[in-house]
Amino acid sequence: MKINGFAKMLSALFTVVFITGCKIYSFTGTTLSPDLKTFSIQNFQMAAAGGPQNMSLTFNEKLKEYYQRNTNLKFKNTDGDIHLEGSIISYELTPVSATAGDRAAMNRLTITVEVKFVNKTSEQESFEKEFSFYQDFPQEQSLTQAEPVLVPKILDQLVLNIFNSTAASW
Repeated sequence: MKINGFAKMLSALFTVVFITGCKIYSFTGTTLSPDLKTFSIQNFQMAAAGGPQNMSLTFNEKLKEYYQRNTNLKFKNTDGDIHLEGSIISYELTPVSATAGDRAAMNRLTITVEVKFVNKTSEQESFEKEFSFYQDFPQEQSLTQAEPVLVPKILDQLVLNIFNSTAASW
């Protein structure tokens, strides 16, 4: 009987140490400080040639929505406790693999975003860096045909990567 009680107490102690030992943990996967209450996102500008006309707007909305769904932070138009800004700096189509006739069998669409992140309560967590992601599509498909499917997937992954770098510390 004493061993069973000891095992329960040890298990409870381990759980508390594990949860508190990993910075500030929430079950949404964020490691944001409880001191942070708001976030702001300055509209990302389109600084790349090409791409759908509304890509910048779509990216901004996806980013705002993701933070609202996955954190307890409230959106502010400017001057949030954490702040994101940047530009879509590259929209690039490249051939990936060649066929026997030196034609591209697959094409790759890559989108790169430059991000400046500011954490007002913890300046050492602030950064400026680029995030890039791509999707491949068959040569038989034109870029115009592929864009409606590929661009949302790429933007979703960019948003996830940015969120993980800013709010989840992965």
